[in-house]
Amino acid sequence: MIRFAACICRSKHFVVQSVLQLERKKEETHAALLKAPSKKPKTTTLQIRLEEEVKTKLENYAEFIDATPSYVMCEALKLLFRRDDEFKHWLDKHPTNVNDHEIEGGLFTKTA
Repeated sequence: MIRFAACICRSKHFVVQSVLQLERKKEETHAALLKAPSKKPKTTTLQIRLEEEVKTKLENYAEFIDATPSYVMCEALKLLFRRDDEFKHWLDKHPTNVNDHEIEGGLFTKTA
């Protein structure tokens, strides 16, 4: 009977440890993908149109990480550019010429 009780105790300990490990993994996966800015880099302005739902989520995410919607957009695009291997390959073949004022795709951008 003592062996049976010890086995139950070990089983309970194993279950508790497993649950604790799962909770730690959940906490790790709930971290924000973007972090608040550490310093203000040189910026430019750009006017874009967003779906209302996307705009709302953008504002909510900015509030979530205590940043501005502009910062979230910039960091999200940087993340996209870093992860899109096809785009990086395309970009290598199409070097860009960056000026202070450009018109790209009908959008006017200006360095601030």
